[in-house]
Amino acid sequence: MSTRVSVEAPSALRVLDYGSAINEAFTQLLERDERVLLIGQGLYSPWYVGSSMVELEKKFGTDRVIDTPVSENATTGMAIGAAMAGMRPVTIHPRMDFMVLATDQILNQGAKAHYMFGGAVSVPVVIRGIINRGGEQAAQHAQALQAMYMHIPGLKVVMPSTAYDAKGLLIASVYDGNPVVYIDDRWLYNQRDPVPEEFYMVPLGKGAVRRKGNDVTIVATSYMCVEALKAASELADDGVEAEVIDPRTLRPLDEGLIFESVAKTGRLVIADAAWRTCGAAAEIAALVAENVLDKLKAPIRRVTLADAPAPASSPLEHAYYPWASDVVAAVRQTLRGS
Repeated sequence: MSTRVSVEAPSALRVLDYGSAINEAFTQLLERDERVLLIGQGLYSPWYVGSSMVELEKKFGTDRVIDTPVSENATTGMAIGAAMAGMRPVTIHPRMDFMVLATDQILNQGAKAHYMFGGAVSVPVVIRGIINRGGEQAAQHAQALQAMYMHIPGLKVVMPSTAYDAKGLLIASVYDGNPVVYIDDRWLYNQRDPVPEEFYMVPLGKGAVRRKGNDVTIVATSYMCVEALKAASELADDGVEAEVIDPRTLRPLDEGLIFESVAKTGRLVIADAAWRTCGAAAEIAALVAENVLDKLKAPIRRVTLADAPAPASSPLEHAYYPWASDVVAAVRQTLRGS
């Protein structure tokens, strides 16, 4: 067993798509560490997990890549118990919506065991939730619930937006030593980026500046980071230089990176494709208001979902989900509010 890794100092880059980067991370984890196991529903089906787990059960056997009956509560409890016993399990929920069936295990058991045992027990479990928005999947198969898990002490929450981070954050999550909710979005699976062949970690709690600028800060999560970069390119054509920040980890959040950027630009737009009320965007806005309010030249703007369930028709979906054009509009409103 070897867990020697590089930390954000990779080499041997080639281009991979996001789903394949996750697959490679799992492959290397299973090859290197006998404590790693994967457990959940639909793990052998691309319809459930896309390209992210193709043929892993053939390479490593069904005693380490375990497709279970449909019982989110049971499989998550098994993974938490295995973690407490010294394993490094990943429990996989192909529809994040149904992670709520494991709420007791995640919130009451996994998140609290280390605290309630006085630090004598660690719970190095990764709870992977896949967002399957779009495709007319409607209100029960298209939810982004990151804010729900951000709220819970004892959990860490990561949301990679690039293939590079999808691999590096997954490996880091497995070795973090705490319960980590790892959230990936199927809309990113065809996103292609340079990804190292080697085994590397992206540190949890460290955000990334995806584009530098001086006029406005855009903090964008998951697929909205891709949309924010498109928006920044469009804004640049009008002479507006937006700084785009990808938090990568929502808990712990790289607050200092965000505060530094807002202090420089004086304006903030937050793009998070989840509900507006009590969402990640609301938390980031509150933190900025508490800490760098005196640096703001205009009101903070949020680009989020409306507070309504996801619709089940393509035209309504297009209206429901935020896009680059929504980010552009929010930035322009912010600039007018100076």
